Amino acid sequence: MPALKVLIADDHEVVRRGLRAVVEAERDWSVVGEAEDGRHAMKLAHDLKPDVIILDISMPSLNGLEATRQILKEQPKAKVLILTMHQSDPLIREVIRAGARGFILKTDAGRDLIAAIEALQRNRTFFTPRVTQVIMDGYLKPDAAFTEAELTRDRLTPRQREIVQLLAEGKSSKEIAVTLGLSVKTAETHRANIMRRLDCHCVSELVRYAIRNSIIDA
Repeated sequence: MPALKVLIADDHEVVRRGLRAVVEAERDWSVVGEAEDGRHAMKLAHDLKPDVIILDISMPSLNGLEATRQILKEQPKAKVLILTMHQSDPLIREVIRAGARGFILKTDAGRDLIAAIEALQRNRTFFTPRVTQVIMDGYLKPDAAFTEAELTRDRLTPRQREIVQLLAEGKSSKEIAVTLGLSVKTAETHRANIMRRLDCHCVSELVRYAIRNSIIDA
């Protein structure tokens, strides 16, 4: 079997080091890149074309869920493994909807990481038992598959979800414009449209929305 190329994205250097050590202890596996946020992960995925991409969910600038959506939009055959501290049902459904092929908890990484990567390498999926149960519930009870918060989230476009995260992180319109390659006027227009669509009257309300919808971590 040819060498396996892995990309790791996590905003904590110590976590990236630990993951790299586990991956590179395997024969013919190599970490070809490390990213500290979702936006950097997108660029490295585009440039390096890794076989497996390990993404943390809670990252600055662009979270792992949105990075997954955008990476898979450009590279539909990419294999994304989500690594997180959280496993709430709404978050699990978001991971599945985003298109990730695997989901493991950071607390289980020492036990499950190698098995999860091997599964993705063989074009299979790897989910924790809780994730599998949520998937089954979605099939058995489709009418109850989505929460009110998820339906609210769907009111936003991918670009608007990016801007919500940046606003919730305290970025100004000018900083958002620079990050996304927009004019300041366009960034301000997006901001006004988002606030109106979500019926938010101040940034603190937007932050609460972002936390409820797993766009940023509490």
